[in-house]
Amino acid sequence: MFKNHVQPPELPAIFRLKTGQTFKAVSFGAPLKESVSGEVVFTTSLVGYPESMSDPSYRGQILVFTQPLIGNYGVPAMDKDKFGLFKHFESDKIHVKGIIVTDYAKKYSHWNAVESLGEWCARNNVPALSGVDTRAVVTLLREQGSTLGEIIIGDAKPAKELEDPNKRNLVAEVSVKSKKIYNKGGDVKIALIDCGAKQNIIRCLAKRGAEVHLVPWNHDVTKDTTHYDGIFISNGPGNPSYCEETIINLRKLLIRESSKPVPTPIFGICMGNLLLGAAAGFETYKLPYGNRGHNQPAINLLTNQCVITSQNHGFAIKDGEKDMVEGWEKYFVNANDGSNEGIRHKTLPFASVQYHPEAKAGPQDTEYLFEEYLETVRESKKDYLRQKSKISKKQYPQIQVGAEVNILNQKQFSESA
Repeated sequence: MFKNHVQPPELPAIFRLKTGQTFKAVSFGAPLKESVSGEVVFTTSLVGYPESMSDPSYRGQILVFTQPLIGNYGVPAMDKDKFGLFKHFESDKIHVKGIIVTDYAKKYSHWNAVESLGEWCARNNVPALSGVDTRAVVTLLREQGSTLGEIIIGDAKPAKELEDPNKRNLVAEVSVKSKKIYNKGGDVKIALIDCGAKQNIIRCLAKRGAEVHLVPWNHDVTKDTTHYDGIFISNGPGNPSYCEETIINLRKLLIRESSKPVPTPIFGICMGNLLLGAAAGFETYKLPYGNRGHNQPAINLLTNQCVITSQNHGFAIKDGEKDMVEGWEKYFVNANDGSNEGIRHKTLPFASVQYHPEAKAGPQDTEYLFEEYLETVRESKKDYLRQKSKISKKQYPQIQVGAEVNILNQKQFSESA
């Protein structure tokens, strides 16, 4: 049965690009009295607007949907699963600055929906415009590259200067401030460096048996008193160059782990790929208009297999022949534009991908990467415990006295006396 709740007021609005193009529209979200600006990006996803809009990676951005009809299945409740994670959202709030659609469905139909898209936007104070030729907007972005934009509703005055989210540390804004633990008691402990972690990344680790320690973006794992069996670097918004603290910490981590008999497995996703790459010595750059959507093809260079991936990034790693760092190799590349989609160390358990293997929404072609990573972590833990046992026995040699009773070497007692 179609539902039609009380909708926010429809007001005339304008969507303006910094490059000069203006589009007339109708507001169906929050009736803001001040204009809102941000980086204009687009997504080709057909479904999954609640997940996309609540994804911290979209922080500071105005999201344009190429799918003509948006809102027809409403917005679900903020229910949580057994791990305390949101079932249908990637965070506890909307992170986009605003959304632009061609046609908005006032009436929605879905057994799980509790409110309309317009109601959800209004409740979160987020502007939403319809009646815009979004495919024309996307054509402009593809031709002239990424740009800033502004949403002006009713009599609101245009901003004197448009806000550029890439000029501030967005990761620090969305990261947790203190450690949080999920699935306590899991067989392996994973430190998840939160650069804007999606709920489903935590879920993909926890549901496979890991105890996940979500730590702040600038947390130095090398100084942590907790022993972690694996290190994971999450997705996140904005320019990776603002995460200098994270890059420095990861560089120290790579140096430490490279010299250990049993290095701790490290894996990164999206922003995690960029930060791990920067820590290893790679350069990053801004893509003309980014790769966002649930149908991006990526080629695994190890198997030559093409997989369909969910993506949301505006930056990439330089992976030309002259850009490669010794000891590292390309892992995945984008089949559309040839940009980097992942790197891996040739001999050590360090790797990352630019796309989202956890999807949500999107294809699950590469969710196996979580299983491979955790399998590596568990094998590494076994090797670590064996190595630790050998060192322990070497430092504290044991002898037998009478029955099967072990005591410390008598020489150690005499020397310490």
